[in-house]
Amino acid sequence: MTPYLFISFAITAVLGFPIWMVLMISSMFALTFGGTLPNLVVVQRLFTAIDSFPIMAVPLFMIAGNLMESGGISKRLIDFADALIGHVTGGLGMAAILTCMFFAAISGSGPATVAAIGGIMIPNMVEQGYDRAFAAAIMAVAGAIGVIIPPSIPMVNFGVVGSVSISGLFAAGFGPGILVGLALMIVVYVTAKKNGYGVKRKFNMHNVLVAIKEAFFAILMPVVVLGGIYGGIFTPTEAAAIAVAYGLIVGLFIYRELKFTDLPRLFMAAGKSTAMVMMIIGSSSGFSWLLTAERIPDAIAAAILSVSTSKIVVLMLINVLLLIVGCLMETQAAIIILTPIFLPIVTQLGVNPIHFGIIMVVNLAIGMSTPPLGVNLFVGCGVAKITIEQIVKAVIWLLVANIIALILITYVPIISLFIPQLMGIA
Repeated sequence: MTPYLFISFAITAVLGFPIWMVLMISSMFALTFGGTLPNLVVVQRLFTAIDSFPIMAVPLFMIAGNLMESGGISKRLIDFADALIGHVTGGLGMAAILTCMFFAAISGSGPATVAAIGGIMIPNMVEQGYDRAFAAAIMAVAGAIGVIIPPSIPMVNFGVVGSVSISGLFAAGFGPGILVGLALMIVVYVTAKKNGYGVKRKFNMHNVLVAIKEAFFAILMPVVVLGGIYGGIFTPTEAAAIAVAYGLIVGLFIYRELKFTDLPRLFMAAGKSTAMVMMIIGSSSGFSWLLTAERIPDAIAAAILSVSTSKIVVLMLINVLLLIVGCLMETQAAIIILTPIFLPIVTQLGVNPIHFGIIMVVNLAIGMSTPPLGVNLFVGCGVAKITIEQIVKAVIWLLVANIIALILITYVPIISLFIPQLMGIA
C-alpha cells in the first residue's frame, strides 16, 4: 500500500491540487489499489478527527479574530505600539512587529494578522520612506508570530494530536514569541539605520497615555481570555467562546465600529476559513492513520536514530526537516501528519512534549513566510500590491533572524518552559 500512497501523493501535489484533496485522494487511492480495508475508513477518520471538543476552539478563535479586525481593535493596537516605539530609528517597522505581537494574542492566525495589521501599516511605512517590498516582508514574517504567541490554532491541533496540554502550550508560547519579535526588530533597526527609513520625532508621554486609554479594551482581551485559562476558570475551547462574546461587546457597544449588519459577512468569512482548516485536519488524520498502519513513523524514527542518538543532533535533523516541510506543506496538515512521527522520538530522548510542540510551531511559522507556498508572503504581496519575487528578496535577513531565534528556542528549553514550570503545568 505504501508505494500507492506516495505515488498518488506526488502526482496530485505536482498537479496543484489543494492539500486536503492531495491527502484525501492519496489515502483513498492507496486503500483502493493496495489495501485490504474499505475506503470508508478514510471517511471515518475524517469525522473522528473533527468530532472533538478542543477542535471547536478553531472556528471560535477565527470568529474572534474577524470581530477584532473589523471592530476597530487593530487600529488602536497600532496607535498604541506606534506611541511606544515609533520615535526610535525604524520605529514604525518595529511598531508593526509589536502590533503583530499584540494582535497574536487575539487572532491565533498568521494570515489574519498580516491582513489586519498590514493593510494599515504597509502604506504608513511606505509614506515614511520604507521600501515597499521590505515593508511587506516585515508584515509577512511578523504575522507568523500570530501562531506562536497564544492563543494559537496550530498549538490547539498539536495538543489534540499529541495529547499534550493545550494550556501548557499556550503558556510556553510567550517567551519564544517575544524572542522572535525582538530578533525581527533588530533587523528592522539595522536596515532602517542603513537606508534612512522613517522620520525623526520625539517621544511623547501624553500620546502614550492617550493610546493606552483608546486601546484599553483591546489590550484587556488577552488578559481576560488567557487569564481565565490559566486561572482554571474555563478551558481553551470555552476561552474561545468568551473571546467571541468579548469581541462582539467591544466592537458593537464600546468602540461602535462594528454593526449588526456586518455580522453575517464576518461569520461567513470565518465559516469559509473554518471549513478549509477542518478539511485539512480531517484529511490529514486519514493520511496520518495510513502512515501509522504501514509503520512508516517507526521506519523514519529508526532512520533518524541510526544517524545519532544525541538529542542535539536529532533536534537539528528534525528542525531541518520541518523547515523544508514548512516550505511545501500547509501548517495544519504538517502538524497532524508529523506529530505522531516526531513526538515519540524526542520524548524517548528526554525532550519535554510542550517544548517540542513550541519547536514544531515555530518551525512551521517560519514556513508561512518562505517560498514557494508561504501563505503570509502571498497575503503580504496582495496588501502591498507587489510580486512574489520582490518580497522574497526583501525577506531574507528577517528569515535569518527567525532561524537564529529558532536555534535558541530549540537548545535553550527554559525560554519555552519558564512560564509553564512557574505555573506547574510543564
